[in-house]
Amino acid sequence: MALAALAPHHQLFSLSNSKTGTRPWLPFKTSLLHSRKKTHFYFISCSSSSSSTSDSPETNVQTAESCVNLGLQLFSKGRVKDALVQFETALNLDPNPIEAQAALYNKACCHAYRGEGKKASDCLRTALREYNLKFGTILNDPDLASFRALPEFKELQEEARLGGEDIGYSFRRDLKLISEVQAPFRGVRRFFYVAFSAAAGISLFFTIPLLFRAIRGGDDAPDLWGTAGNAAINIGGIIVLAGLFFWDNKKEEEQLAQISRDETLSRLPLRLSTNRVVELVQLRDTVRPVILAGKKESVSLAIEKADRFRTELVRRGVLLVPVIWGQGTAPKIEKKGFGLPSKAAAAIPSIGEDFDKRAQSITAKSKLKAEIRFKAETVSPAEWERWIRDQQKSEGVTPGEDVYIILRLDGRVRRSGKGMPDWQQIVTELPPLEALLSKLER
Repeated sequence: MALAALAPHHQLFSLSNSKTGTRPWLPFKTSLLHSRKKTHFYFISCSSSSSSTSDSPETNVQTAESCVNLGLQLFSKGRVKDALVQFETALNLDPNPIEAQAALYNKACCHAYRGEGKKASDCLRTALREYNLKFGTILNDPDLASFRALPEFKELQEEARLGGEDIGYSFRRDLKLISEVQAPFRGVRRFFYVAFSAAAGISLFFTIPLLFRAIRGGDDAPDLWGTAGNAAINIGGIIVLAGLFFWDNKKEEEQLAQISRDETLSRLPLRLSTNRVVELVQLRDTVRPVILAGKKESVSLAIEKADRFRTELVRRGVLLVPVIWGQGTAPKIEKKGFGLPSKAAAAIPSIGEDFDKRAQSITAKSKLKAEIRFKAETVSPAEWERWIRDQQKSEGVTPGEDVYIILRLDGRVRRSGKGMPDWQQIVTELPPLEALLSKLER
């Protein structure tokens, strides 16, 4: 669970005592899910000046806080059903707003884990409306990756947008910042386009009356051809500079569209061999996804041929991502039995502002590598198909043709082509993951 809301605000709680007065409850950070998160879970502990023993009856009293913390521990052990009971109990124990937000949010994560999109959506909706949950938390939590692939998430996102919630629509501004980094002199060029156009316009403003006088003639009339030449130069300069300005704008829009497609691609969900749902951005620096899009027969044949080169392709970090045209309905998420001894699948660090920093965790990456096998399953195939068709349009390929797209380790498109790939050529082209070229590609 990406965020237990008991502590993000780092507020101080106090407990009144008739003997000792007011004692501070200081929330101190303790990692509950060492394999799941590094920074997200918090315990709230009560320190007392007097000694407390396990025999005290107060230690057995359930509170909303203790139920939330216990629920987090149970979830970390894969006991999702028991964790749900604790979060529901917390909501029935007159929780304060922070405890209620934590219980609702983590309850939603449990429902998402079980594939219960409607229940997860209801919990998140209540937390958003009544307990000041930030929508960005939902966007960035790996435990909710499977929920973000469901229609219920789209409905919740639209409701939040209509209600004025910041749901990431500042994305356009972020795209422009990325665009400026990739083309740092575009702003300078535009400044000179505007400045020179203004200068030519001012010059033309004074040249036009002179041109009329030259046409009328007279003793004091200026030279006709010289004046006409100056006017033509100014008009031509304005036309050329305006054309360059609009051309630069068009190139920026194309660049923004490409950056937007890259960002959209990075958030598309996959299901790994361990049944864990992750977003493509979480696999950066770990694999080179090869997207195979086309008719079922073509894609199946390509996967069969790739299996002959499986060892070499795995060495190069290739992860096959098949996308079948027309497979627009997402497969049902397998619901876990609640008495099963299997542990909950671990999640890698969430995608926030410091994702790149947290993603350097050797432990998290090694666990992720252990889960990745030769092929992954797409979640929300309609979203994948929509992205591929947009990519085809941008490259002048007829939407719906069989295509393959090879991604780099950093998540960007390496190359693409019509039909299915030549695996022997890919083995020759891609360096092994441990090679220097692969390190530079990261």
